[in-house]
This record gives sequence, structure tokens and C-alpha cells, in this order.
Amino acid sequence: MGKDANRKELGRFLKARRADLAPADVGLPTAGEHRRVPGLRREEVARLASISVQYYTRVEQGRLQASTPVLVTLAEVLRLDDDQRTYLLELAGKDASSQQSRPKEQEVRPQTWRLLEALTVPAVLLGRRMDILAWNPLAAALLVDFSQLSEKQRNYARLVFSDSEVRRRYMNWQTAAPDCVAFLRMEAARHPDDPLLSELVCELSIKDPHFRRWWAAHNVAAQTTGTKKLHHPLVGELILDWETLVLATDPDQQLVVWTATPNTASQEGLDFLASWVDDHASAGLGPSSTETPDDSRFGSQATPPS
Repeated sequence: MGKDANRKELGRFLKARRADLAPADVGLPTAGEHRRVPGLRREEVARLASISVQYYTRVEQGRLQASTPVLVTLAEVLRLDDDQRTYLLELAGKDASSQQSRPKEQEVRPQTWRLLEALTVPAVLLGRRMDILAWNPLAAALLVDFSQLSEKQRNYARLVFSDSEVRRRYMNWQTAAPDCVAFLRMEAARHPDDPLLSELVCELSIKDPHFRRWWAAHNVAAQTTGTKKLHHPLVGELILDWETLVLATDPDQQLVVWTATPNTASQEGLDFLASWVDDHASAGLGPSSTETPDDSRFGSQATPPS
């Protein structure tokens, strides 16, 4: 097939695949709604993929060559398997093999491990896509016991939008959550062909209408510094400043630390939480205590120093 024929076939393929999906399959409400045709509508696919309906329509009609990031996102939205994804990319003349390769896992250096262990304030180490690579016990006590989460769940944006406990703790969730989306937008500019990032964006777009709306707004921001308001079940309200430090050894790894203004109720709350962590750690309890080795609170890529 020539290029024009391939574009037409790509459009027919997309149309067939959206016809295979019910709105409920991708988390869309349909209560009391009469639908003349089965499957997803064009506007629903476009919304989930965070592209315009006009753009998607032209792709499906074979009148426009979609970019690789858009095709990867459409593959996620339409729940394509590996063979279908390969077919879609090959129809578009893209290198399917390179798009399917997973980025190399990031490793936490022993020196970074020791730094986290030595910090007396909450701190987490974020990698690509805001993946949580490592953390200290005080961060686990502040937000959630990361050691009890699967590796996939250890993603800051996923927790902010999908974890009910983390969401409850944010007093300014309506401000903090769109910041996460803006950070991911910036990440997408740095790594436009990252399939795991595309999967994350697709997952959150399907699950949360707030994420879907904020992603479509195309706001961007660098993760540098800010203020978070939390309500902790043990110490009450905390107003914390956060600061991001980029590691010189890996610019894709960022150390995020939370501090409180001295001589404030928030500082007293953090001090009390730190004492609580120490007491429970000595008793074999607390947010970082599990039946796994002591380094379990530092993600699966972490290697404790010898």
C-alpha cells in the first residue's frame, strides 16, 4: 500500500477499534444515554487522548498524518495489544520497535541512599514521570507508607489523583493537583516518546475528569519550589515549603524536601511526627516497618550502601 492508502487503512483501523470499546470500558458514564451506534464516539476518543475532535477526525478520515506521541496515546486509549500497536505504528510509517522499548530503569546511588537516611525532614527522590524511587521514613509518615505500595503505584502524580488517603491529606488539592499535571506536561516535552509516560497520562485521563481537563489545558511548569497545605491525622494542619534539588549525577532524578518555617505550629507538628517515627521505629512499628529488609522503603532499584 502507498502512503495515502496506509493513511486510509489507519483511519479504518482506528474506527474499528473504537467500535470495539464500550464507554464503560474506559470509565465514561452512560447512564440514561441513548447511543445510535456501538462503541466510542470520535469526540470521546479525542477527549481521552487530549487532542481536538477536528484533529482526530482528520486522522480517522485519512487526511492527516498523526505524530508519534499522538499515535502512542491513541493506542493506550483504545486498549490496543502489542500486535495492534505495532500495526498502527507501521501503518503510520513509524519505527514500532523503538516505540515499544521500555526506558532503562533508574537506579538510586548508595550516596543518595545515605543522604535520604541522614535528612531529618521529609524527603523523596523522584525520577522520570514523577516515579518515586526512594524516600525516608518521615516522608512515609507524612503522606503514605510507600513500602506497602506496588512499584507501579509509587508515582507521585498517580497517588495525588488515585490514592484516596493522599488526596484527603491535601488541603489545597485543587492547587496541588493541577501542578502535578503541569509538571508531567513538562516531562512530556523532555521525553516525548516515553511509552510509560503515555500510559500514565492515558490511565489518569480515563480515571479522573479533573486530570483530563487540566491535561487538555496544556499548562506547563518546572518542578522547583512551592507550598503545600496538609491535614495529617496525627498532628493536624501542616503548612510546608517544598524545594526540588536536581542530582548532578542524573538530571532525571530530583530530591524533593519539605520544611516548615521555624517557630511555627507546622514546625512543632513536624517535630512531633519525627519523634513518633523514631519511637515506632525503635519498637518495630510505624510507616516504614514491614517484614521486608530495612531498605524496603527505598524503591526496588535502590541499593543500600555496603
